[in-house]
Amino acid sequence: MIKLTSDQLDQFITSLAEMWEVRLPILLSDGTRIIGSLKDGPLALLGGAILSKPTAAFFPQHGTVFIATEDGVPESTDSLQPIFILGFTPRDLACLRFIDRFFADGFCDDLYFHQRKSAVVAGISGYCGPYGSLLAPAGGDCDLEFFWEGSSWLVIPYSSAGKALVAEFTDSAPPEAENRYRQAVMTPPDENERFLRRASELLRGNSVPDSFWVEIGDRCIACTGCNLACPTCTCFGVQDWRSAKRVERSRMWDSCQLDGFMREASGHNPLGSEAERSRRRIHHKLAADPEKWGEISCFLCGRCDAVCPTGIGIIAVARELVTRFG
Repeated sequence: MIKLTSDQLDQFITSLAEMWEVRLPILLSDGTRIIGSLKDGPLALLGGAILSKPTAAFFPQHGTVFIATEDGVPESTDSLQPIFILGFTPRDLACLRFIDRFFADGFCDDLYFHQRKSAVVAGISGYCGPYGSLLAPAGGDCDLEFFWEGSSWLVIPYSSAGKALVAEFTDSAPPEAENRYRQAVMTPPDENERFLRRASELLRGNSVPDSFWVEIGDRCIACTGCNLACPTCTCFGVQDWRSAKRVERSRMWDSCQLDGFMREASGHNPLGSEAERSRRRIHHKLAADPEKWGEISCFLCGRCDAVCPTGIGIIAVARELVTRFG
């Protein structure tokens, strides 16, 4: 376990810029935080999770599949620099692990892994949540973990790539700092996890009446904020953009909350009501994915609850579902 001061961390990040495309939490002039580069604003590691979807680093909202011209299909114009990204919380890292599995299943998604396979992902944990609250350590799922113990950063490398990046640092963390890390590892589970697992059991046992989803659907305004913020939402559509001498095929995020999401060419729509679409959104994460992947695909990052204007994020719905039915 390595100890870095804030100044040493700043110098470390600056040194990476020559070889890596560095992405990390930065502070904008309006006081909000996003994943960006140091040219966009000052470093802002404290404050917890970034509200936007962190997995967009590898699955962007709009991504070019290929560009076809009169001369054929040219090589990709993407940056050749590998990505170093810092700022994934432990819950974000669990989301990233899940979509790594998703995009590798069956036919491996080349567009996703073109960026992902050479990337170094650094998680952030410790007493750096909102108002200094604790983000429990990740203990893996990343190449490096940066743990804020209150006055310095403890760096724990996990992969060979992570170890290579911090090999030059030799300052070991003092025993009291390591003790804070070990105590943080023992943080009890979030109460929301209990609600989520019980809601999953109720859905998988067909214990929730259709009338419940009518109520939830009536509150949905189809803003799609839940899907746009969710790190494990992976649905996308494909579009060709044509001009006289050029065709660009791209893919863009889609939303299961939109009326046309599953509309067929015949006009039939198996998800023709807001109730059915709302049910699918929750059922997918809590029932269908556990059947296919062996785990719930909501990792309680809280983003959908934070952005939903009508209070039907997945945690809120799970709590309401358990309160009423079991």
